[in-house]
Amino acid sequence: MRYRSFGRTGWSVAEIGYGMWGMGGWSGSDDEESLRSLQRAVDLGCNFFDTAWAYGEGHSESFLGQLVRANPDKKLYAASKIPPRNRKWPSRREFKLDDTFPPEHIEEYVHSSLKNSGLESFDLMQFHVWEDSWVEDERWAKKMDELRTQGLVRAVGISINRWEPWNGVRAVRSGLVDSVQVIYNIFDQNPEDELFPACAEMNVAVIARVPFDEGTLTGTLNVESRWPEGDWRNTYFVPENLIPSVERADALKPVAARAGLTMPEMAIRFILSNPTVSTIIPGMRKTKNVESNVAASDAGPLPPELLAELRAHRWERTPKSWSQ
Repeated sequence: MRYRSFGRTGWSVAEIGYGMWGMGGWSGSDDEESLRSLQRAVDLGCNFFDTAWAYGEGHSESFLGQLVRANPDKKLYAASKIPPRNRKWPSRREFKLDDTFPPEHIEEYVHSSLKNSGLESFDLMQFHVWEDSWVEDERWAKKMDELRTQGLVRAVGISINRWEPWNGVRAVRSGLVDSVQVIYNIFDQNPEDELFPACAEMNVAVIARVPFDEGTLTGTLNVESRWPEGDWRNTYFVPENLIPSVERADALKPVAARAGLTMPEMAIRFILSNPTVSTIIPGMRKTKNVESNVAASDAGPLPPELLAELRAHRWERTPKSWSQ
């Protein structure tokens, strides 16, 4: 495992972090298997774990607390997220701070997440949706400063809406946030345009999420893919999304084959090739996934000629009613 600086915090975090959404409520999750996978990640050098209250209403947060207590001799960085008050993902332009993160709501859910996890503090607490217009309302920043002074959180971050990397640049340049979490992968290269340069300038950490484009970049989906009732992927992978996603992933398969790579390895190493990224947080519910993703870190960035070829697979997308 290789490590990178987490922005201005000075933390040394593993390139391969751990996204804990799947174990909080996705179909097919097994709690014992999830805990084994988490521990395997720690054993292989992973030290950054990202969860949220919304991942099973604290279920995933409880796993993180168990993991930290099971490894008292290791520094594990614990990150969580405050849900928006109106429970709307993603946010919309018309939402105000009082709709999403009024100060009393921020405080309530930081304490709720601490209770769920059994931790005394979180290294990073993030806002689970974001609108850059909220920079103008100083109440959220003041509340986070209070919580930081109390020792309940060490750093503050935002999680940017799907396919809207521009909608966090003001927050980065304000100096009020320590990290941004954004979708970045072979298809979603847009953060490179405005967001990453701002983060580099302000020394703000970048957490790259959805490295496999919700599964399409693993190369395992097809146009007939379906999930059990209640699984959110059924509402995300509507035909309008599933069909072009599969077609674009299929176009990448010969690229990976010529390079002697699996699709998941190529996807991870594409992201690792960007030095602005501090850590990647793939969802990993099985130990085999943990091991393969860590191995991608060991292999390092992709060669320049392959990176150049992958630039042509950039996919410009805008939020839809189904894109959440």
